[in-house]
Amino acid sequence: MNPSSYLIFFVISLTLSLFFTRGVRNFAIAHGLVGTPGRDGQADTRPVPRLGGVAICVSFMCLAVAALLFPKWTGLPLTAGMAIRIFVPALLVFLLGLYDDLRSVHAYWKFGVQILAALLIYMGGFGIHELHLLRGEYVLRPSISLPLTVLWVLVITNAFNLIDGLDGLAAGSALFSTGVVFVVSLLSPNSTLAFLTIVMAGAILGFLRFNFPPATIFLGDSGSLFIGFMLSVLALVGSQKAPTMVAVAIPTVSFGLPILDVALAVMRRFLGGKPLFSRDNDHIHHKLVKLGLSQRGAVLILYAVTAGFGFMSLALLRGRQAIALVLAAVGIGVWIGIYQLHYVEFTVFQDLLAGTMQRKRILANNVNIRRATESLRSCEDFRALCTTLEDTLHPIGFDGFRFKNTSISNLPESLLAPLHMAPGGEFRCSWAESETTEPAWEIQLKLETSTGCNWGAFLPFQRSSGKTAICGSESSQLGLSRKSF
Repeated sequence: MNPSSYLIFFVISLTLSLFFTRGVRNFAIAHGLVGTPGRDGQADTRPVPRLGGVAICVSFMCLAVAALLFPKWTGLPLTAGMAIRIFVPALLVFLLGLYDDLRSVHAYWKFGVQILAALLIYMGGFGIHELHLLRGEYVLRPSISLPLTVLWVLVITNAFNLIDGLDGLAAGSALFSTGVVFVVSLLSPNSTLAFLTIVMAGAILGFLRFNFPPATIFLGDSGSLFIGFMLSVLALVGSQKAPTMVAVAIPTVSFGLPILDVALAVMRRFLGGKPLFSRDNDHIHHKLVKLGLSQRGAVLILYAVTAGFGFMSLALLRGRQAIALVLAAVGIGVWIGIYQLHYVEFTVFQDLLAGTMQRKRILANNVNIRRATESLRSCEDFRALCTTLEDTLHPIGFDGFRFKNTSISNLPESLLAPLHMAPGGEFRCSWAESETTEPAWEIQLKLETSTGCNWGAFLPFQRSSGKTAICGSESSQLGLSRKSF
């Protein structure tokens, strides 16, 4: 197919979507099939229909059936068998969403039907059967490829459903992702995939004309689930004629915003002790609105984020050498973005990790102090004693130590090295750069002989107040006695 053919199909799909979306909206309003869903914590009192998915599905299916019935007109190798394997599961998911829009479906039933549709896709021959990693290609066994395929379909399908919280967000994000899949299909090349994606893009764009803020019609579950399911399946269809790294890895990055929102929702509810299927108002788009952005402003920012994911995903076309760079850029961007959203759960989790690392350091220091206690028992002179104490106290953050009110002043100076006399009759050992600066703070530990007699004090110190020594409960157990000398 030449580029002009794709343009024609896009325009036809766009026109059909404009026509059907207007018709569905007017029909729904006339028959009272409207809802007043809350948007970002505020009740939306406008009579807005939630059946936008009907227009998208009908527009898409009209051209898909036309391509199937008139293959000479389109020049596509779209067979009846292939159409049944793709469109029957897709219609099943669409009908599930439509019923949920009109009535209500429990979350477990929704997941059950989606799993059934994913199984039908896998049985139809579309799935993640290979992985192309840095060190080569790996063919997956059915026991691994089947769960991976089902997980892929579930995540992408529900990801677009979860981000459908602001006018135009889910549809606009899907439009960018569809464009990425279309580019990949042209480079593969895969004319059938290119046809299906360009038709889907036209259907989404036509609907977006009425869904951009302020929306006069919503996607509803029929639209968000249908779009998410079709995009997940189209990525699998592309894997039939291209390496999995190109056909699946690129869509994975291009679907970055909805996938990130799903991952954050799961982690957020896990850390908060909430049910996995519970609803909340802490999705990425909700957080942007809470930060003071308007709906339109939040949507435009997330469009830019989605476009960024799309451009980075196309960088993977350069091959395996681009994977590390793309993943690093994505990781840094995601980390900065999450930090700016100020999620309470992740702040608490970060504090917990910091506390865990602190306790790990304290444990390591306690172990070192216990070992030093054993080493001190075998010290025969002050040089060995000072070396042992420096090896123990320096890593903890101390700059030296001193003895106070002890009887070692009666010993010959040659035996005290490297200890030296300080003002006030104290003996000091320091490994800091400057030995003249007075300590910023110190710890005083009472020393006793093995017979219980008072033998002065041992004072480890720090010269700088800007650093903190990490000490555990073992710091008071340094076994210093006259027997050690």
